[in-house]
Amino acid sequence: MPLRKALSLVAFAIAPLAIAQPSTPASLNDGWTVASPTEVGLNADRLAALTDSLRAGVFGDITSVLVARNGQLAYEVYLKGTTSTLRNTRSATKTLTGALTGLAIADGSLPSVDTPIMPYLDASPSLNIDARKDRITAEDLLTMSSLLECDDWNNYSSGNEERMYLVEDWLQFTLDLPIKGFPAWTTPPSESPYGRAFSYCTAGVYTLGRALAGAVGTSVKAYADARLFAPLGITEIEWQNSPTGQVQTGGGLGMRSRDLLKLAQLYANGGEWT
Repeated sequence: MPLRKALSLVAFAIAPLAIAQPSTPASLNDGWTVASPTEVGLNADRLAALTDSLRAGVFGDITSVLVARNGQLAYEVYLKGTTSTLRNTRSATKTLTGALTGLAIADGSLPSVDTPIMPYLDASPSLNIDARKDRITAEDLLTMSSLLECDDWNNYSSGNEERMYLVEDWLQFTLDLPIKGFPAWTTPPSESPYGRAFSYCTAGVYTLGRALAGAVGTSVKAYADARLFAPLGITEIEWQNSPTGQVQTGGGLGMRSRDLLKLAQLYANGGEWT
């Protein structure tokens, strides 16, 4: 083989491959205005490098990445599934429960976050009866700082969510929990910031959803559809249900990636979608 031809082959073999530039996301008539990355001032080369890293598994088990800027969808990559795939939002569902609580307050169905939730529930404690349970408010459950002994991060906790899933009536499970104790090596609410002691409690957010349904006079699913999802053009959702048929407002809601980004855009815009 002539030397010149051999050197040309070597040069071709070691030349870096051109990085494919990200394309403009498809317009699906789902409320999103789409644009190319460069149209909204994003660096296309850096996004292309991100795509390569995602596909190489550099960041772990990522299913999809979407980027919007100035209210326009400009980058969209799916590693698993497609635009129509419902993603399990896990405990991000709790944030939606917070949004629905805010809407109920704005509608006047719930007076405020300081409102005790017990009058809105269709059950009452049958075990560990304590007057302090009557004073549990929406804010206590939103901030996971009620006095119920409920801690998902403690396998020994009476209210650990894995224990809740073993029984049929999740509301009664929560209301029957004992009041939390504060031994000397822990910090009681009186010595904590804002007078609260945090412990991660999925059962409490589920119970808040039940109170929310009582306050608005319809199911959480129907209320969420009317007040949150329909105005955003979100139609493909899948709630998880408790064994007694109520939606699990503490986790597991299935949503499309584009619709999750709509919620992020809603928050970024201060509560306005368009």
